[in-house]
Amino acid sequence: MKKILLAIFCSINIIFVEAQKREFLDPPKFNDADLSKAKSTLDENAPAEVLYRSVHFMIDASTGNLHKNIFYRVKIYNKDKAEDWLSLEIPLYQGSGSDQEVLNKVKAFTYNLENGTAVATKVDKSSKYKSKESKFIQMTKFAFPNVKDGSVIEYQYELISPYTFMIPEILIEMDAPSQYTEYVLDAPLNISYNINYTGSLAPKNRIIEEKTLYGTQYKTYRFAYENLKGFKTEKFVKNDRNYRTKIGAEAHSTNFGELKLYSSSWEQIKERLYQNENFGNELKKSKLAKESIPADIAAIKNDAQKADAIFKYVQKTFTWNNNRGIYTDNGIKKLLETKTGNGAEINLFLVMMLREAGIKADPLLISTVNNGLINLISPNVSNMNFVIAAVETKEGYHLYDATSKQSSVDQLPPQDWNQFGILMSKENIKQLQMINAQPSYTYLTANAKINDNGSISGTYSDKDTGGFAMFAKESYDDNAEKYKKQYKENFATDFTGIDSKVLENGDFESTMNFTSDNLIDKIGKKIIINPMLFLNKSSNEFDQTEERKYNIDFISPYTRTKKIVLEIPEGYAVEEMPKNKKITTDDKEIEYSYIAEQKGNKIEVTSITKVASSEYPKEYYPAFKQIWGVASKQENQVISLIKK
Repeated sequence: MKKILLAIFCSINIIFVEAQKREFLDPPKFNDADLSKAKSTLDENAPAEVLYRSVHFMIDASTGNLHKNIFYRVKIYNKDKAEDWLSLEIPLYQGSGSDQEVLNKVKAFTYNLENGTAVATKVDKSSKYKSKESKFIQMTKFAFPNVKDGSVIEYQYELISPYTFMIPEILIEMDAPSQYTEYVLDAPLNISYNINYTGSLAPKNRIIEEKTLYGTQYKTYRFAYENLKGFKTEKFVKNDRNYRTKIGAEAHSTNFGELKLYSSSWEQIKERLYQNENFGNELKKSKLAKESIPADIAAIKNDAQKADAIFKYVQKTFTWNNNRGIYTDNGIKKLLETKTGNGAEINLFLVMMLREAGIKADPLLISTVNNGLINLISPNVSNMNFVIAAVETKEGYHLYDATSKQSSVDQLPPQDWNQFGILMSKENIKQLQMINAQPSYTYLTANAKINDNGSISGTYSDKDTGGFAMFAKESYDDNAEKYKKQYKENFATDFTGIDSKVLENGDFESTMNFTSDNLIDKIGKKIIINPMLFLNKSSNEFDQTEERKYNIDFISPYTRTKKIVLEIPEGYAVEEMPKNKKITTDDKEIEYSYIAEQKGNKIEVTSITKVASSEYPKEYYPAFKQIWGVASKQENQVISLIKK
């Protein structure tokens, strides 16, 4: 048996409802009537709808390979809003030697109705191309041709893989509605799998039985779902995949003349990791770490100060290549030569240096937010995709991630905070709860004046600290022009001279100039203006009308301060000022205040929003909705300036 690269699994018990069985793996013939459909009967606003979807996994008893057969037929109602369906990307894992995934039997078509007749446009072989996404992942890509509103796209392919230990997880609940979705896993009787099922949806039809398939005895798992509405996500959820219905599988045992169990404990995983050449063997290269500790750092007596100094040294010296993983790619020695490495190389080396300095440090394996939650019930190393450093002190554990140039002790990048981590010390293993208690601050500051021509001009600063600063920096690095463009799109104001950068203390700040012709109204001798200018909260983000289903997640506890200083034009006086307001929950978890003051020829308005925790149960939703509603009302007050 061979081990697959990555998978995410969470297990819950589920009671299946018996229903009438139907034929599986039998795609219906293409129906011309589908091309005439104007909207989905499941969701009339859906831009696309799955008409038929089949995901079939089969372990070939003769070769031991995993065959993944995919078939999709999708109706496009609104091309402009169905961009995710207009192209296809198929990742292939390329290991060493013969451990290569292979793509076969790719067929793809676009169907359109032309003069009352269905016309198929085939995806040409020349339009397919491959790209190297990373050291181990190769991507086959192609776009569907001639897609219009009303088109139906269809594709199928077979992927053959030598990796059969973990069967890739499949989302049953997608964003798009689905008329029919089926999941099939066929495994020879001498290979037993645990089926990992999460979510609230039960299949309409199911078969779990032993029978003769492909000329030998198999156990088959077949689940069919009909008329599934698209998954409705909620705002302030870090990864809604954790809540969707999905299915995966992992090998429990094999019996090729001798029974072999594959179920693991965290202790067994730790032992295997410390024996692995790309994890434990790298940690043994203590000489490399000892030789790298600068003399001035080695001379520090206080352990906390020494740990912080070592962290800053690693953080400053080495650059992350944006590759995750819990294993080193090129090794610590190569890291020291090139000063660039993946997450495991940088943070394992940090652990090594801390240990050589006499500090109790160990690797903490985590699953990043986008990777989903760790399955604590069913231990498996494939659940994790990142490693950071944990230092044990009398007060508890302190966490470090040297891949980010802006992080500090216990101030980790937003991707790291995902409920739990597994501490892999030499002596034992431990589950560490990971809740971000470090607050982030946002300061939005505008200094403005009203010009004689009725326009408003001034300067604006947007500064973030902590986790917010790291999140902003990631967005900026991903696409700097798009990041700057957001100011004009979000505020409909003419910004110029936008300068975004990381400050010496790690804060991320954008400064700019602005002018606007649409922020004031002149009525006779009066000027009517909202002193919040473009920073007013124009709507309530907590606008969900149906009952909240999921927890409310933020990047971190935070305080957002908006301060506007508006110069009153000469010859005008304030006729009426906005009313001040402060509101807070009884437990002080959520606070909001609005203060408007006149100071000489200037009006100063300050609004402050405080959220004391990074995560809240769904029962807090009404409180957020109420306070955000008050904030929206306060920040849309206006003042009157009257000419003397």
